[in-house]
Amino acid sequence: MSDDPYLKILNGLVAIVLGVGGTAALYWVLNFLSGLLPGKWDRRIKPYVFIGPAILVVTVFLVYPALMTVIYSFADDSSINWVGFDNYTALFRDDEFIGTLVNNLLWILIVPAASVIVGLLVAVLADQLKAFPERVAKSVIFMPMAISFVGASTIWGFVYATRFAQGDKQIGLLSAISTSLGFEPVAWLRIQTGNLNDLLLIVIMIWLQAGFAMVLLSSAIKGVPEDTVEAARIDGASELQIFFKVVVPQIWPTVIVVFVTILILVMKVFDIVYVMTGGRSGTSVLANTFVLELFEFGDAGRAAAVVVILMIAVIPVMIYQMRQFKKQEAGR
Repeated sequence: MSDDPYLKILNGLVAIVLGVGGTAALYWVLNFLSGLLPGKWDRRIKPYVFIGPAILVVTVFLVYPALMTVIYSFADDSSINWVGFDNYTALFRDDEFIGTLVNNLLWILIVPAASVIVGLLVAVLADQLKAFPERVAKSVIFMPMAISFVGASTIWGFVYATRFAQGDKQIGLLSAISTSLGFEPVAWLRIQTGNLNDLLLIVIMIWLQAGFAMVLLSSAIKGVPEDTVEAARIDGASELQIFFKVVVPQIWPTVIVVFVTILILVMKVFDIVYVMTGGRSGTSVLANTFVLELFEFGDAGRAAAVVVILMIAVIPVMIYQMRQFKKQEAGR
């Protein structure tokens, strides 16, 4: 493949034009053909004409791979011979895999709650500013959302980096601070005591998602009717009481949506762990275990089993989120 940047840009433009233009042409042709049918059949078939391609794409690229993954999870490393539940029993007898589940649970317990709390705090404080400073503050907080997980991990790598060679200047922020205070250099991402290395990785995800939580929660707070707040003030409620007993109950559906959305993202976390530690020093998560099983150990059966376990964990959360969306729509 050529490294010419202009050729890459041209390929990208061609892909966009063909993709968008081809999709528009497909729907135009299908709509034209359905219009040739008698009126009654046209009305019956036209909805399926428009949702049909989407259903086909979802089936081919999502449903079929998911079903095949479930099937292969009951096969051996070559996906040829059936081994029943051996892959699952082997995983749950593996202490490292149990540690991986504990790590995932730690991410699940901390990241969504911390992101919502930080986002809510920033939203409340930013809303007290005038228009221009508020926009600046929110833009700065939201900016990490524009950075990929890999990019964010690279940035935070300069925070946690440590040099042990005598005389080398520390380029990592934490190590520079600690050594300037007279302490010895520390490999921060290798400290497993109290799951400190996991917590340091979790901070990166909170930094990324706090802006997302802030934007949605700030919008919800601005939508709280002012008369309910004024009524609480007239009744003698303090600002703290107004916030927790008047504002929060009215924005609670948004809080749940933000929490669940971040929760689903966290359950699939991979990039941060892979870039920062590669899963070493007890920081592995489910997605990282899948990559190791499939590409390093060549065990397709166990890799598929890991994916199935992740899917089983995610499905109830997604169902709950869809119910919350339906409740929100019904309340409008």
